[in-house]
Amino acid sequence: EVQLVESGGGRVQAGGSLRLSCAASGFTFNDYIMCWLRQAPGKEREGVSCISSSNSITYYADSVKGRFTISSDNAKNTVYLQMNSLKPEDTAVYYCAASWEHSSTWPPNFTYGMDYWAKGTLVTVSS
Repeated sequence: EVQLVESGGGRVQAGGSLRLSCAASGFTFNDYIMCWLRQAPGKEREGVSCISSSNSITYYADSVKGRFTISSDNAKNTVYLQMNSLKPEDTAVYYCAASWEHSSTWPPNFTYGMDYWAKGTLVTVSS
């Protein structure tokens, strides 16, 4: 059974930090690009960050560049998103997702290119 289990969401004041974790199981972790996406109320889902462990490359949306850091621990099949200097506009449901490395674009297509999805965790940043 494929599982992506998220943790670390919650509420924080503007300027604060949170770290999201996503533990994967049921597939070969290193064969997948791991991404974080988010969807704010009334807005389209957007890609936030991705990491390709096999190629040692990362992607960040312009809106989070310099504030967020993606990392992975392949031994634990876990991907993390360290979120610093959080802003109210970062408020969203955050999703961990996996995209098959060998058939993916870079970054993957965030609408159609994700193979597995976590259920989402809510991050609320108060002003």
